[in-house]
Amino acid sequence: MTFTQLEYVIAVDNYRHFADAARACFVTQPTLSMQLQKLEDELGFKIFDRSKQPVLPTENGLMVIEHAKKILAERNALQEVVAAKKGVVNGELKLAVIPTLAPYLLPLFIQPFLKKYPGVKLIITELTTENILHRLKDGRIDAGILVTPLPDASIKETPLFYEEMMAYVSHNNLAYKKSYVLPKDIDPSKLWLLEEGHCFRSQIINLCELRKQKAEERSFEYEAGSLEALKRMVDRYDGITVLPELATLDLTAVQKKHLRYFKHPAPVREVSLVTHRSYIKQKLMQALQQEILNNIPQKIKENRKRAVVPI
Repeated sequence: MTFTQLEYVIAVDNYRHFADAARACFVTQPTLSMQLQKLEDELGFKIFDRSKQPVLPTENGLMVIEHAKKILAERNALQEVVAAKKGVVNGELKLAVIPTLAPYLLPLFIQPFLKKYPGVKLIITELTTENILHRLKDGRIDAGILVTPLPDASIKETPLFYEEMMAYVSHNNLAYKKSYVLPKDIDPSKLWLLEEGHCFRSQIINLCELRKQKAEERSFEYEAGSLEALKRMVDRYDGITVLPELATLDLTAVQKKHLRYFKHPAPVREVSLVTHRSYIKQKLMQALQQEILNNIPQKIKENRKRAVVPI
């Protein structure tokens, strides 16, 4: 029995599919299947019922999976303790970031972080908040960067910064004539939103109290998958949307004329580094946190926790 075999067991349990598990482990499916077969031969029983789709653990397999998680957690804890004693920051870090942060935040800190910590292998995935929480709890990722606070006591939240929310307005919209806008200035029938599943969509709905309003029906309905798509819709057509601060940094001079700030206190979203409560790579997390803070714009560092919009 080896650590590698136990890692393969956990991967198959997570993905319930041999090919997907093999890809996640960066090995071929035959390699993964062969190692699991060797483990099953050693134990004298099947861990997974391969006749089912998706693949399911057997009754004995559930027991193996439970112990495998404990064994690997203890191994990781020992490695963390040894690394901390040596003052070394290294190892693999699986990080997930929500789509409304990833394109704007990652380019700011990835290169400096990897240059400073060449012994770290960084694996990043772009996921919605719901999927990040699922993967944190089943151990498929180490940490997430997302918007908080979350109603989940099993997740540890470490606030990183507060990102101001701004209106992005078409020149044909009434709000374009204002120096500062109020949430009530936003016409729901003219508002472009992200599709369901994005926490930033929920924040805009809460900010503008859209659940209390009934928007006029449009002849054209569109819910975007990205902030870039929302900006294009405002640029090309009439309307208004709301953008987080990092998404406004690379706007052209022409586009910046369409930005309108909310009246003080400006609404903000709280961006946090999150881990599961049982997570043990504390030194690695501290290094990541510090490098993010070292490389975000000074203005965002100075934003304060004032009017945090709930998710």
